[in-house]
Amino acid sequence: MIGKTVLITGAAKRVGRSIARELHAAGANVAVHYRAAGEAAALLAGEMNAARAGSALCLRADLLDCGELTSLVDRAVAHFGRLDALVNNASSFFATPLGAIDEAAWNDLVGSNFKAPLFLTQAAAPHLRQARGAVVNITDIHAERPLAGYSLYCAAKAGLLGLTRALAIELAPEVRVNAVAPGPILWPDDAAFDAPARARIVGHTLLKQAGSPRDVARAVRFLFNDAPYVTGQVINVDGGRTVHL
Repeated sequence: MIGKTVLITGAAKRVGRSIARELHAAGANVAVHYRAAGEAAALLAGEMNAARAGSALCLRADLLDCGELTSLVDRAVAHFGRLDALVNNASSFFATPLGAIDEAAWNDLVGSNFKAPLFLTQAAAPHLRQARGAVVNITDIHAERPLAGYSLYCAAKAGLLGLTRALAIELAPEVRVNAVAPGPILWPDDAAFDAPARARIVGHTLLKQAGSPRDVARAVRFLFNDAPYVTGQVINVDGGRTVHL
């Protein structure tokens, strides 16, 4: 990816940070999007710029505000001169028991997991077409096999999975669009999954272990770097959990 530019949403922490490091190590210039994690974003960009001067840029935007999405793309292109790849990684995740779902939860979960990727890809499409680039959406294995208590999140990720396939059609043949669906990689920051619940989930994988953020990052790198004849597909990075979920 030497000389290419990638925009990664939610890149300051967790899986997004691992994706940013992986693609930067492959030679890409990285636009590090963040909303609230400004300090973490600055540290990451500083790390990458120290390794290769001028190779990383921090960009703040609220992805729930569609008016900021075109500006986000424009700032990345203005700085690096091109846009070759987009990773729609930023995501909200929290439980929404039926009967307690409200419009605020709808706006947050659907907005971050489905609406923002759609409108951001739309804004990036002219640049991606020109570069004959690619998009990778970070979905979830529960997009196809819903998780009890998380119906709205699962439905939003299912929408993103459908959008991946639809955009692969819309943007062909110039732009490839694929998805990576993580399984048990990182646990939420809250206490939603206690130790016994985590053990049950990991025990249900074929490999009997949780994955790492770099497992997801490597799959993203593969789709950008080594899969020129792959589009409209989803790779489950889940230790085999979905084989018998």
